[in-house]
Amino acid sequence: MNIGLLGFGVVGRGVYDILAGRDDIRVRTVLCRRDLGALTCAATRDMQDILDDPGIDTVVEVMGGLEPAYAYVSAALAAGKHVVTSNKQLLCRYYKELTALAKANGVTLRGTAAVGGGIPWLTNLEKAARVNRISSVGGILNGTTNFIMDAMHKGDVEFGDVLRRAQELGYAEADPSADIDGWDIQRKLIISASVAFGVCLREEDVPVFGIRSVSAADIRRFRQRGYTCKLIARAERLEDSVAAYVEPTLLAAGALESAVPANFNLVSMEGEYMGRQSFYGQGAGRYPTAYNVVQDLMDIAGGKAGFYTDSFAPCETNNAGALHRYYVRTTAACPELDAAAQEDWDGAVVTLPVSVAHMHALLPRLLEADPESFIAAVQGGGRDAEGC
Repeated sequence: MNIGLLGFGVVGRGVYDILAGRDDIRVRTVLCRRDLGALTCAATRDMQDILDDPGIDTVVEVMGGLEPAYAYVSAALAAGKHVVTSNKQLLCRYYKELTALAKANGVTLRGTAAVGGGIPWLTNLEKAARVNRISSVGGILNGTTNFIMDAMHKGDVEFGDVLRRAQELGYAEADPSADIDGWDIQRKLIISASVAFGVCLREEDVPVFGIRSVSAADIRRFRQRGYTCKLIARAERLEDSVAAYVEPTLLAAGALESAVPANFNLVSMEGEYMGRQSFYGQGAGRYPTAYNVVQDLMDIAGGKAGFYTDSFAPCETNNAGALHRYYVRTTAACPELDAAAQEDWDGAVVTLPVSVAHMHALLPRLLEADPESFIAAVQGGGRDAEGC
């Protein structure tokens, strides 16, 4: 197998290093806009060189972003070349188009590294769905946000201070919006749910609320009552639709997700025969992510065909039936929130069970009046479990 490698950043260099010295899978050409110095392969700045090379049978896209990644990957698939990508944004936004293009040209499209970094999540989800009817997927799907929440629970520190520490350690980008506002997690959830349920979900239909406004005072309230707060993604299969959302969630201290430390991920699935299975590991990083890219390459070299699923049915998202109690801390005046309030937690309220759809519909009004408003679903029982 000969590879055209698109991008030579953190992950691209990792793929190059792992494949160095292998005889079965070789990097033939690297596409990069900067001078790479001495390499054991060719380098180009023109994608057409890779497309026109009949010796390159597989393209690895690790550039990130939507353009020119979408144009390059589409052209590679149309040229009859297999594609492996670590680009969650690309797979999520153009899921339907890329899977259709791969099928039409009889080539394989894989993206295991796009969800979970070094965790072999999509490959195991694919295997489970062969035998089980998968009923739900989700969990902790972002190492940056988990690092922040873990640090805030371990010390009486404010969000901004921990975010700066995460940036210094390389766990958070200079612009951390995709992580802390939940968009990175949303994309991973959409890809996971689409594979698990054989559907095609849209980004605009999956509501998201991140951790940007969480405070040390919020964390103290949670700890006093025996809860741990994590940013959780969840999708459930319904009769003719899917419930899917991303939001901070209060979990009992004994919950599996509560124990996930630092920048680790924990993603789970439930099936009718296997019950619940969870996968734990590094969700990002040069070699953990590159490892899954190379695993995809080995699957293709071994004859793996197609995508993770053959079903791509359009599907509506319906969060009206997903009911949670919610912790809400806001100064905004909201009669609907007052009517649903059940408990007072030192100035914040905890509601009666309300739907995810209803709470996320209220959020824009709360945030408009008070941009520092924070909500979290309450699941399981803390030390005040009697009221839960």
